[in-house]
Amino acid sequence: MSKRIVKLMQGNEACVAGALAAGMKFFAGYPITPSTEIAEGSAEKLPEVGGKFIQMEDEIAGIAAAIGGSIAGFKSMTATSGPGFSLKQENIGYAALAEIPLVIVNVMRGGPSTGLPTSPGQGDVMQAMWGTHGDHPVIAISPQSVTEMYYETVRAFNLAEKYRTPVILMPDEVVGHMRERIEIPNADELEIFDRLKPVEGEDYIPYGVREGDLVPRMAGFGEGYRYHITGLFHDDMGFPTNSTVKAGVKINRLMAKITDNLEDLISYDEYLMDDAEIMIVAYGSTARTAKNAINKLRAEGIKVGMLRPITIWPYPVEATLARAKQVNKVLVVEHNLGQLMLEVERVVKSEAELHFLGRADGDVFVPSDIVKKVKEVL
Repeated sequence: MSKRIVKLMQGNEACVAGALAAGMKFFAGYPITPSTEIAEGSAEKLPEVGGKFIQMEDEIAGIAAAIGGSIAGFKSMTATSGPGFSLKQENIGYAALAEIPLVIVNVMRGGPSTGLPTSPGQGDVMQAMWGTHGDHPVIAISPQSVTEMYYETVRAFNLAEKYRTPVILMPDEVVGHMRERIEIPNADELEIFDRLKPVEGEDYIPYGVREGDLVPRMAGFGEGYRYHITGLFHDDMGFPTNSTVKAGVKINRLMAKITDNLEDLISYDEYLMDDAEIMIVAYGSTARTAKNAINKLRAEGIKVGMLRPITIWPYPVEATLARAKQVNKVLVVEHNLGQLMLEVERVVKSEAELHFLGRADGDVFVPSDIVKKVKEVL
């Protein structure tokens, strides 16, 4: 095994490196702070591996082109932030229903619209789950470090290809712009999943699944197969249908791709939870601040721990509920005014006393903010 390359790398740069390692061959997007380095890096690196980069005229065209690249058989990605993520919502729903693999990076920032465009925030959590139309499968991942940005980008591509669905990678501005030491793994250290293709000689039914499977095989346009794609409810050949029976079968299978594979999808970690009496729930860069605060509180004899969701959708329900039964109090800390808090509240219910610490002014938490809040709720 060759020696790993060690670099000082920005989070957005690590995203591009992870995407290339996962096999990305097409990127389409539109520059927007604080995600622009992802587009810049893709523009520089994709031609070196035979891939294609295109800057489109706006955010809607960016995701539409990325969808087209995926349909043509290429692993595709687009990146954005804030209002760009809002503009991409219709096509996220299209890709979910048409079962088109795609990675959408949303480097979350502060403020609505153009407010606080370069400042940290975690204001798109609920939009990732509920932003587009109709019922649809959702996978959303929030890394907390440069190294995690690399590996979670690889995982986002693997999940998109494995389950034929868009996957949303949601670092916040701090993670996107921070620089840290990272060891780049060798190619043979990574597990890479490529979409399953039709078996040669078999009749190809584009949205037909084999018995026991939930994910159809996917032929790329231009590979000798003809089929129809629509964002409407459709039959197994891809043509629109008004049959309530077929529509019901379709949407139930789409949702089952997620609900039947939670063990494969959900990722989280815990910090000092074994004897904790207070549990902090935090994610992304906020979890880094919370960890520092926990160390300070532990030094004072206060038994605090943390559960950090890495996959925020689907949310780690069982892990949160188990720990909520162990502790007396749960404190949710996030850079918004209470979004993932709603999901934690749904899960915890009356198992523990629930508290919240949030801010959406573009500034970041410091450890003393969390220390103060924990002492208030004791």
